[in-house]
Amino acid sequence: MTPAARVSAAIGVLDAWAGGQPVEQALTNWARGARYAGSGDRAAVRDHVYDVLRCHGSCAALGGGRTGRALMIGLMRLQGADPAAVFTGEGHAPAPLSGAEASHDLPPPGPEVDLPDWMRPALAERAGDRLDALLEAMRRRAPVWLRVNTRRATPEAAIARLAEDGIAARADDRGARALEVTSGARRVKSSSAYLEGWVEVQDLSAQRAVEAVDWPAAGRILDYCAGGGGKALAIAALGEAAVLAHDANPARMRDLPARAARAGVTIRQLAHGDLPGAAPFDEVLCDVPCSGSGTWRRDPEAKWRLTPERLAELEALQAEILADASALVAPGGRLVYMTCSLFASENEAQVDRFLASHPGWSCLQARADTPLAASDGFFHAVFALR
Repeated sequence: MTPAARVSAAIGVLDAWAGGQPVEQALTNWARGARYAGSGDRAAVRDHVYDVLRCHGSCAALGGGRTGRALMIGLMRLQGADPAAVFTGEGHAPAPLSGAEASHDLPPPGPEVDLPDWMRPALAERAGDRLDALLEAMRRRAPVWLRVNTRRATPEAAIARLAEDGIAARADDRGARALEVTSGARRVKSSSAYLEGWVEVQDLSAQRAVEAVDWPAAGRILDYCAGGGGKALAIAALGEAAVLAHDANPARMRDLPARAARAGVTIRQLAHGDLPGAAPFDEVLCDVPCSGSGTWRRDPEAKWRLTPERLAELEALQAEILADASALVAPGGRLVYMTCSLFASENEAQVDRFLASHPGWSCLQARADTPLAASDGFFHAVFALR
């Protein structure tokens, strides 16, 4: 595909998304109908679409509308390119710019237009006088981070092994086992280092949160909202404690046995009905469903789908999960709360709410990361049961 044909494909995907299709479904539907598109073409179209979603407000302003065509015109202007050079109508290129489209060339707006208005106060509460810097950072693509499985390799050995497959990575002193991928990110999951369990994909902020918690060297740890099991795997690699995993939707854990085997650890899965008999646990981790506002560089579609009503539902669910999980902790044990959110209402406010309704608990530590300090936005708090 030519660069212009890739832009045409992105326009179609964006129109499908604007019509209500989830972006991944729209990309999949396009790819199924475009058998001629190679892996490089699919990656380029995907990049165009996600670049627009990160900067949707800016692209709409610079392109003069919210159709796929207008958004791609706006994206090219935002990136400093001349859309007239691509919108030629030749071959599979989009039709030439109209007079109105050609004359709609405004100065780039500020980053505040690239998220819904109602969210700005919550981010301002988090960032303070660095709000503009935070909003600007959230317009950019997030880096790819790996966690070195120290049961298999050292960071130095993992870097060398990745290089054999054309992947450049470097250590970062903000995470003891963290590697930032600087080139070749799309090769990671086919690399020998990944397939043999030397590395797992995990964001720096999540790694920092896991490392900040004093996990018991022995005993039993429950990952209550395990999902794919990334944090359970990271915890299991740190010591000899038994790590168990549970999720309200067990299908989310379907890949966990293979991932655990690859990593050289054992993680027992528990169905919901098994929890009362398996309790109590020395430590329970709740990485709860949340707005995902800390991960919007990776999943920018989410910020345009989130509503105040949905956020309120999530906050109620978070409080419910904390209350339920706290009943599974042994006396003297700990409860760990995590979100990938930047909103205080999902973080510090939940800590205060839990303590107010559970007088037997205290908060030992709490920390929030933002993309300005680490990579994703991430929050964790540790509660102790007296």
